Amino acid sequence: MILTGLFQRSGKARIAAVLKDLQQLCIRLLSEAGTANSASIAAEAVAAYSKLAPESRLAFFEFLDRTLAPDSESVLRAAKAYAEQPDAEHVLELQRVVEPPRQELLRRLNRAPGGTAAIIAMRRDLLKALREEPRLRAVDSDFSHLLGSWFNPGFLDLQQVDWGSPAALLEKIIDHEAVHAITDWTDLRRRLQPDRRCFAFFHPQLPGEPLIFVEVALLYAIPRSIEQLIRVPATKESAVPPRVAAFYSISNCEPGLRGVSLGNFLIKRVAQELQAEMPMLKRFCTLSPIPGLRAWLGAVDTDALPDTWPAKLRSRLSSTVKALRAHYGDDLEGLADAAGNRSLTADDQARLALCAAVYLARVSVTPQGDPVARFHLDNGARLERVNVGADLSAKGLRESFGVMVNYLYDLGSIEANHERFMRGEVVSSREIGGMT
Repeated sequence: MILTGLFQRSGKARIAAVLKDLQQLCIRLLSEAGTANSASIAAEAVAAYSKLAPESRLAFFEFLDRTLAPDSESVLRAAKAYAEQPDAEHVLELQRVVEPPRQELLRRLNRAPGGTAAIIAMRRDLLKALREEPRLRAVDSDFSHLLGSWFNPGFLDLQQVDWGSPAALLEKIIDHEAVHAITDWTDLRRRLQPDRRCFAFFHPQLPGEPLIFVEVALLYAIPRSIEQLIRVPATKESAVPPRVAAFYSISNCEPGLRGVSLGNFLIKRVAQELQAEMPMLKRFCTLSPIPGLRAWLGAVDTDALPDTWPAKLRSRLSSTVKALRAHYGDDLEGLADAAGNRSLTADDQARLALCAAVYLARVSVTPQGDPVARFHLDNGARLERVNVGADLSAKGLRESFGVMVNYLYDLGSIEANHERFMRGEVVSSREIGGMT
């Protein structure tokens, strides 16, 4: 017992020593006037961070929060001076003292070999710590601000991933697929055949590491189910060229870049690439999941629908939801079972489609809206069509009773659609408009 206690104290002492060394390295790095030694000090700091235990990493972020925050007195003086005389000299001074020293620390840490990857790894740890310590939000804001600059899409390289790509890269595509799991190498090969495409963004500082990738199917019509895209065998080349490019999966590979906008630029870049390669392509669309539908439909209060919705719509939705709950139970578990068994009646299919259309068209403009819908609509897409029974996988049934949705990307209307969404309006097709 005595020896155990000694080992525990010894271990804690070593952990505390590593943390203290890291903090001192950070102070040294910030105090370096020149750049000659900064890269070696940064490398030492990065190595010291990698040796920290999880609980010490939290202490390191608290050090960044407390010790390397802006000096409040300096900020107050600069703000008063700017208020009295708002000229260039005073605004520059205010900007200088408002920026936290930890931002400059991160810039200098980035001088270390592998510094960019190390900072992304720090942010992964910080995001985990934020769940328990929300006071670290200001520290995370600094990480997010710098990463957003460093990973500006103008600095990224768009590459097509195909069957001839390095095996290590293909394995990462399998591992990071987040929407429709890739079951094996045969499944991956199907998704990389000539009537399919996969594109990814890469950063020069992270060679071979995809940041985000999108999978595309080249088709003759807008797809109605995921089976059409990932299960149907490849067909022989037709004399009729494909007319539709359908984006059916987009996956982020790096959790440390959460909140850094990449996906919207990726879709637009890929659409431009495909149109340049195949001018005959007339439509760019998605086949997208609706991960928030089941939770919303299970919780929606039919007696408290927004007064801003048309009275006829509120009445129709209320009666529709009540009919589904009466038939399948308040938890709607039976609805998922019936959808999975392909035993939904035509009436219940129509009811489910109505609920999905209302959810997407009316709730998407609110913070409670479906995250995938908000992504595409904010990106300038049009809400095109609801597809019942489109994804009968366990995940699809669990999240949306198997319903999926098509969003249409009209390259000439993207900016206008985005502006309308920002004003609280969802641009939708005539079919969706007639339902909502």
